[in-house]
Amino acid sequence: MPHMVAFIDVHKTMLAAVAGDSAKEENVPLLRRKFGAREGELRALAGWMKELGVQEVVMESTAQYWKPVWQTLEEQEFHLELAQAQSNRGPKGRKSDFRDAERGWRRYNADELILSYVPDPEQRLWRTLSRTRIRLTRDKARMQNRLEGLLEEMRIKLSGVVSDLLGVSATSMLRAIAKGEADPQKLAEMADPNMRATKAELCDALQAVGKLDPRYRVILAQFLERLDLNDRHSQALKESLAESLKPYGDQIERMAEVPGLGVDSAQQIFAEVGDGAKKFETAGDLSSWVGVCSGENVSADENHSDRSPKGNMAMRRILDQAANAAVKAKGTVFKKRYQRIRGRDPKKHAKAIWAVAHHLCRVIWKILHDGVRYEERCDRRDPHADKRRAARLLRQLKAL
Repeated sequence: MPHMVAFIDVHKTMLAAVAGDSAKEENVPLLRRKFGAREGELRALAGWMKELGVQEVVMESTAQYWKPVWQTLEEQEFHLELAQAQSNRGPKGRKSDFRDAERGWRRYNADELILSYVPDPEQRLWRTLSRTRIRLTRDKARMQNRLEGLLEEMRIKLSGVVSDLLGVSATSMLRAIAKGEADPQKLAEMADPNMRATKAELCDALQAVGKLDPRYRVILAQFLERLDLNDRHSQALKESLAESLKPYGDQIERMAEVPGLGVDSAQQIFAEVGDGAKKFETAGDLSSWVGVCSGENVSADENHSDRSPKGNMAMRRILDQAANAAVKAKGTVFKKRYQRIRGRDPKKHAKAIWAVAHHLCRVIWKILHDGVRYEERCDRRDPHADKRRAARLLRQLKAL
């Protein structure tokens, strides 16, 4: 049924909006209006569209600038859709704000735009907590690399004799160095008795501490403070996410039972997929959205590439890590699948891991959508497979 549809070309400081009747006719007249991106202008945009009787609003996913527009219009109860900017690209040399908005409006009515999944406000907050914590983890890895570079410049070869530069023993030594300790023997005694490195090796690695410039100690203390701050922030985000997902503890617990997953990764997956994976009707829909299924590039009835499509990067990262962990668990269907695909060729490792990630994705959908628990069936024979094999053997016997 025809109704008013608006398309917004989003920029950092301005919005180009067009609106028109969605009747499938040629030369539909479109109303144009330009607005700012501040809160008052966004309210004016909502008022203008309500005066026109707009029911559906589509906008481009321009960087992060679409988010305040979405949140403001969401409060006004418009039906919102987010279009990928790539699907509304126009020819070079013929680009302007209103022309882009009109092109987007017509492509949306012709079902030619690629629309993104935008969860509800609560789930968006879960995602922010989860993804911010992942960024802090990456920042910690970068800081650890810089700390190791600083120690090399200080001629302290601690990372060569300890397995974890940020472990309890190594951190105790580094804190003492930052506070002014200059005796390698005393520093070596701070190590755990079970450490593989001997006291003599530690003393040799810390030999340069006695003639260390005091300014290096200042820099080292600042590095350690930043690492401590990172740990505190990461822990606070972890606790906040756990508290937010407390009502959904049963779903997270059932996901954590899958080989390769744990409570932390299950919480991250739940933040991305949502309660019960209700947005995805089938396991194939979820796999396609994540981008772990085989792609299609068919021309003249021939598939020229089965490369996986682009998808949710956060989910792809989690599933890749989980797949690498799952194939190491003994007696699981994931390890069996990995071995069958990889065989004796180490070059097929990535392909086999991606197949396991796809399998994990479908298992996760089943657990969330159908409310079942994971059950390992590696050592059991599949009755459906036995029936298929029996039917195949009967056909071969009849052919003989």
